[in-house]
Amino acid sequence: MTEEAAADRIVEEELDRAQRRPSRPLLFLDVDGPLNPYAAQPERRPAGWPTLRIPRPDAVFGELRGNRRHLRLWLYPDHGQPLLRLGYELCWATTWMAEANRTIAPVLGLPDLPFVDFGGALLRERPDGVHWKTGPLVDFAAGRPFAWVDDEQSELDHAYVNAHHDGPWLLHHVNPRIGLRENDFLALADFAASPAVRQGLGTGGTPRSTR
Repeated sequence: MTEEAAADRIVEEELDRAQRRPSRPLLFLDVDGPLNPYAAQPERRPAGWPTLRIPRPDAVFGELRGNRRHLRLWLYPDHGQPLLRLGYELCWATTWMAEANRTIAPVLGLPDLPFVDFGGALLRERPDGVHWKTGPLVDFAAGRPFAWVDDEQSELDHAYVNAHHDGPWLLHHVNPRIGLRENDFLALADFAASPAVRQGLGTGGTPRSTR
């Protein structure tokens, strides 16, 4: 191979890697808490959040929610478009897993989204106190910048992500009594546009957190 051909091959390989490199950070979305403010009292549910009652998807929840045949959900239909405009690749990070695309996404006007399949880790408490979602989410991200919105994160989860994830990250807690609000969207938008995330998507050599 001539030097010119070798140089051309290197350029082609770099272009191929650039094309395959993700252009947006991940946004891991929990359902119950951020999108469904389940902890609100019925008389105090957020204004504009209609009450939905759906048949319980036993394939997902089994007996986790008692013997009720229907689930009560409060979902805000106008959440979908602002989420899509944030500049992330959205990904379900919820007990609902694939069922979120059948039940939650249509109400919010979202397309089918990828989801994290928690497999045997689903709802299995860890002896170190780290949330059962945290390890699978870090594995799924595989160094890619990500934000995770949930109502059950703790400092143990922050420490785990800091130790095991090489790219920028944001663990954003949402109050399950009120769900996602404007300040939450602003925090997520700021993270997605931060220099660390931009650098992480371009080179991967970044600080571990922008916090």
